[in-house]
Amino acid sequence: MYSALEIITVASTDRRAIYVAPERFEAPNWMPDGKNLLFNRNGRIEKIAVAGGIPQILDTGFATRCNNDHGISPDGTQLVISDNSQEEHRSLVYILPLGGGAPRRITQKSPSYWHGWSPDGKTLAFVGERNGDFDIYAIPAAGGEEKQLTTAKGLDDGPEYSPDGNYIYFNSERTGHMQIWRMRADGSEQEQITFGEGNDWFPHISPDGEKMVFLTYDASVKGHPENKDVMLRMMTLKDKKITVLAKLFGGQGTMNVPSWSPDGKQFAFVSYQLVPKEGAGK
Repeated sequence: MYSALEIITVASTDRRAIYVAPERFEAPNWMPDGKNLLFNRNGRIEKIAVAGGIPQILDTGFATRCNNDHGISPDGTQLVISDNSQEEHRSLVYILPLGGGAPRRITQKSPSYWHGWSPDGKTLAFVGERNGDFDIYAIPAAGGEEKQLTTAKGLDDGPEYSPDGNYIYFNSERTGHMQIWRMRADGSEQEQITFGEGNDWFPHISPDGEKMVFLTYDASVKGHPENKDVMLRMMTLKDKKITVLAKLFGGQGTMNVPSWSPDGKQFAFVSYQLVPKEGAGK
C-alpha cells in the first residue's frame, strides 16, 4: 500500500501530494503556524513541512502506540494523542507539549479516542466505549470527571467543536445509517445535519465556521474501512448546499481529525493506493 499526504485548495479543488510513502500513515493535523503538518505512522506522531521534505518523529515519551485520533490545542502549545501502549492496549487520551515530552493522562476509562478541543482550551470531546456502547463524552483538559453527551443506541463518533464553541458536530448511525449531526456543547438540542443515502463520517468545521468538510462512503459500506472509494464533500452550513471536493481511495485514516489550514483555504488528507506485491499473479 502507498499513502499520499495531500493538500486540496477548497476554492479550486486542486490537489497536491506533498509526501508519498510505500506504507500506511494516517490523519493529518495542520499546525497553527500554517507551515507544518502532523500525522501518525507506526504508532508515532510525525511532523512534516507543508512544502514537503523528510518527516521528523516527535518525542511522545512512553506513548509509542498512537492511533489516528490526535490534534493540537487552540493556543498551539499542546498536543493531544490517543495511545494504546498502556492498560491492555486500550486507547487512552493524553496531553503533552507540542514540541514533545512526557504525556499526561486525561481519561481514566478506556477505550477513549480524542476528536475535539473546545476553542477556549478548557474541554476535550472524545469517543468512549462504555458498557458496549460508543458515545461522545466531554472532559476537562486539566483532567477530571467525564460527562456523557450522547445516549443513542449505535455508534456516535467524530465529535468536533464549532469555532465559536457553541456546538459539537459528530457522526451518528442512530437513524439506521451514518449521518452528520450536531448538538450544543452541553449535549442538548441534538439535530441531524446530513440526509444523504451514503454514510457520512468525521465532520470538520472551517476556521470561519461557515463550511464543513466530511467523508462519504457508499451506502453499502459498513463501518469506516481504509480501503474504499470515498468522497470528500463540503457543506456550506448556512444553506446546507453540498459539493464534492475530491474522489479518492481511502477511508479510515483519510481525515479522522481536524485538518483545515489556519486560513481556511486548504484542507489536508491522506489517500491510499493498493499496489500488487512483486511476483503476484505470476
